[in-house]
Amino acid sequence: MPSSWATFGRDLHLDLSGPGGRRAGLIRALRDAVRSGRLAPDTRLPSSRSLAADLGLARNTVADAYAELVAEGWLTARQGSGTRVAWRPLPDGGRASTRPRTGPAARRTPVRAGRPDRPRFDLTAGTADVSAFPRTAWLAAARRALTAAPSEAFGYNTPAGRPELRTALADYLARARGVRADPERIVLCAGFPQGLSLLSRALGPGRIAVESYGLDFHRAVLTRAGLDTVPLPVDAHGADTRQLAGLDDVRAALLTPAHQFPTGVPLHPDRRAAAVNWARSAGGYVLDDDYDGEFRYDRQPVGALQGLDPDHVVHFGTASKNLAPALRIAWMVLPDRLVDPVLELKGTGEWQSGALDQLTLADFLASGAYDRHLRGMRLRYRRRRDQLVAALAERAPHVRVSGIAAGLHAVLELPPGTEQAVVEAARWQGLALEGLSRFRDPTAPQPTRDALVVAYGTPPDHSFTGVLDALLRALPPAL
Repeated sequence: MPSSWATFGRDLHLDLSGPGGRRAGLIRALRDAVRSGRLAPDTRLPSSRSLAADLGLARNTVADAYAELVAEGWLTARQGSGTRVAWRPLPDGGRASTRPRTGPAARRTPVRAGRPDRPRFDLTAGTADVSAFPRTAWLAAARRALTAAPSEAFGYNTPAGRPELRTALADYLARARGVRADPERIVLCAGFPQGLSLLSRALGPGRIAVESYGLDFHRAVLTRAGLDTVPLPVDAHGADTRQLAGLDDVRAALLTPAHQFPTGVPLHPDRRAAAVNWARSAGGYVLDDDYDGEFRYDRQPVGALQGLDPDHVVHFGTASKNLAPALRIAWMVLPDRLVDPVLELKGTGEWQSGALDQLTLADFLASGAYDRHLRGMRLRYRRRRDQLVAALAERAPHVRVSGIAAGLHAVLELPPGTEQAVVEAARWQGLALEGLSRFRDPTAPQPTRDALVVAYGTPPDHSFTGVLDALLRALPPAL
């Protein structure tokens, strides 16, 4: 049998010529067949033994070629299902078969169509399901707030923000997050980055400790404010705050104690105490980014770190994930001695969130609508988390999942050296997601872990099952 073709139920031409030997030629030929659409999505390929016999190759050569194409996302390999062509968008000019499918393949639909650089579904961390915004309840709160608003509320806002919202926040944060504050110590901001920038500038030039895994744009905000960042190692107990005592000239530490982003672990009680004790003895500050603090599923939420020492801990919160990023409302609860410096900076022309949205949020909090909305969202996100965990246990039990006790994302551990290949495979499945290495501080000495950060909060409910199917197709098979 000539080596240029094999039988896939029907004849398919595979040209193995070219540089790099026959293994490279087979990989290139199969990739070209998938790319051109000659091998349609979900087509089952012959076993490595059969294809090797057809092409006159060693079985290991075919098996290695299949494994490499699975890692790249061109093929999938599942126990009992064989090796199949992965679902992926066709390139310009590619043609898919128009013959109706029957059987299991008929129930599978591509996650998306179009170009692979424009994914259909977003699994990147940091956002919530904005389709769940409580429009009816928000509109009712807005009507009540506008009816009761004083005339001066329609003028220019004060740097600290509307007193109605600061009062409502002080009550809510004390009750729900264990924060100790009065309204005069709360400053409203147009998002967390603005609050972080204001506080960093108020602290002045110096050094600040940050977690070795975190958001790079937060580090950029700190750097632009004149602060040099020093990474703290992150492990199964969160940031190693015990190291703060040995760092010279560090004035503050930015932490995510409730749910470390992105590894998903809470800060251990001993390390919470170590951070506060360091701040007291050094005259520094802990910046408590209450990330996912209100989304905990398996036990009661961990109280905010600020409750341990309001004079040395700054509490940050935001409505971005609890309600919607479009509101542009965040808050800082400041130690007394930082209030005036921050307000002075904010009064020099810093962008402010709208007073009418602040009034509406104040009513939303005071009426109990905020609590009701959060309870509903916790149930929704917990169901999604449970779906993700169950799907992994059933179809990819070799993939370990962590960081799931709280928040809107999970961490999926991968074999060493596979992270980028899986991210690329997911892109061909129409999914935008990120690897854990994306969040690692490049100056941190600790080794890199290969893992995925999978945010299950963003896709709407009606599409979540299809998103999970696409994610599972992108994961590497068991070794």
